[in-house]
Amino acid sequence: MSGRLAALVALALAGCTRLPVLEPAGPFAARLRELILDFTLVSALVWIAVVLALAVAAFRRRRAAPPDPALHPDARAEHRLHLAIAAAVAATVLVLVGLNVASFATDRALSTDEGKSALTIRVTGHQWWWEVTYVHERADQTLTTANEIHIPVGQPVSLALQSADVIHSFWVPELAGKKDLIPGHPNTLVLQADRAGEYLGQCAEFCGLQHARMRLKVIAVPPSAFEAWRQRQLLPATVPETASARRGQEVFLSQPCVMCHTVRGTPAGGKVAPDLTHLASRTTLAAGTLANTRGNLAAWISDAQGVKPGAHMPSLQIAPADLHPLLDYLEQLQ
Repeated sequence: MSGRLAALVALALAGCTRLPVLEPAGPFAARLRELILDFTLVSALVWIAVVLALAVAAFRRRRAAPPDPALHPDARAEHRLHLAIAAAVAATVLVLVGLNVASFATDRALSTDEGKSALTIRVTGHQWWWEVTYVHERADQTLTTANEIHIPVGQPVSLALQSADVIHSFWVPELAGKKDLIPGHPNTLVLQADRAGEYLGQCAEFCGLQHARMRLKVIAVPPSAFEAWRQRQLLPATVPETASARRGQEVFLSQPCVMCHTVRGTPAGGKVAPDLTHLASRTTLAAGTLANTRGNLAAWISDAQGVKPGAHMPSLQIAPADLHPLLDYLEQLQ
């Protein structure tokens, strides 16, 4: 029981990563920030008005007890009451219409910008990781990675969103709003970063036990750096040069890893788990659960269920003599 409690506590703490919702780094997030602030301001004003009206009514009620309206109806008071109610109803309608118009205008502006994207990235949500495919009209220029999305600074990027299992929700608050990934119903989202940097994201729809550890990262770099990164990612896996790395490749190909993962340039061609061709170039493991270090990689391979309970990756029983060569091989997959 204590182990299960510890896992639940760790899961709760895993969801405490701060996401800067009101700190936009691109035009689409900036539009949403303006809409959020408008809604917040109007809601605050309405709340203040309601509280003041209640306070005035309570104060007047205490000052003098009115006569029984059934015996002594006050026509003027009734008329003022009717006018106040009509004014309140009219104000409510105007506020609701205004907020709906503002929301519609923002949504229309975001939808209009979808056709301006020169780069399309297909993002597929899995339990509990993100598959990222850079779509190109030429098959040899299409590449697939996982959990990290590289984009060029200053350019709108169209995301084609889909789910492989349950409902997920893509959310990188500094760059765009939330958008659901519904099985069988593809969706689209446009985001743009106006400055270089790393922007954290999270699945925003509960999708199972490890929902809190389904994170992602958008890395925005200058267009030239993005193109250089893309060309490196198109290359097949690095050929191991040391004896230890070559032994590690043999270990990798002899394990169940090849049934789930792809390493281009090798017989490993699994499609149900992240592509590992350039694993060492990523900053995290297990969809943002661990930093991509040698120790964490060893822990993830040896005890995946201890690191991320319920994940579809099994804990592998690899002999210590084989584990270090395997790590040498994976660490050179740049």
